[in-house]
Amino acid sequence: MALDAIARRRWLGVLALLAALVMLVGGQTVLAGRLEGVIFLTYWLVCFGFTLLAIVIALWDARTLRRQSRQDARALLHSTLNEIITDAKAKPRAPGKGNQPP
Repeated sequence: MALDAIARRRWLGVLALLAALVMLVGGQTVLAGRLEGVIFLTYWLVCFGFTLLAIVIALWDARTLRRQSRQDARALLHSTLNEIITDAKAKPRAPGKGNQPP
């Protein structure tokens, strides 16, 4: 079963957030006394990188969702207007009620 683009993007965001969470918990509990110097800095920069990646993916998903919603709204507007025009052309006019003012 292949995932569509939305599902892949959301799973990627969840995995990035989960990686950051696991690193956060691990760094604060198991590795608290073992991380020193450059290793400490590298570890937390990688954790911060996963957090930023999750934020970027979330913003990307929101932008894509907004664009898709805008396209759907335009398509709905165009189809509704086309339906109104088609119905107006198909509706017979009453005799004597052409373009005369009331």
